[in-house]
Amino acid sequence: MHHNPQTHAGLLARIPEVTGQGLSHWFACVEAGPNLLSAEQRAHWLSDEHTLPAAYAAAIVDEHDRRRLASRA
Repeated sequence: MHHNPQTHAGLLARIPEVTGQGLSHWFACVEAGPNLLSAEQRAHWLSDEHTLPAAYAAAIVDEHDRRRLASRA
């Protein structure tokens, strides 16, 4: 699930308040989680494993992937 840029930014900004953890914590969870290929599968796993709302889990996975790709460029 991809959100428009404004929604994505809003979700990211609220993650610490909603989840009690910052993005670095959630990125570490994604990296330590199972080696699932699709972003959708990883978002579902993150949501299920850590009881996160699906939209926040999707935003975390999407941002993790964006940053990972940007670091390779």
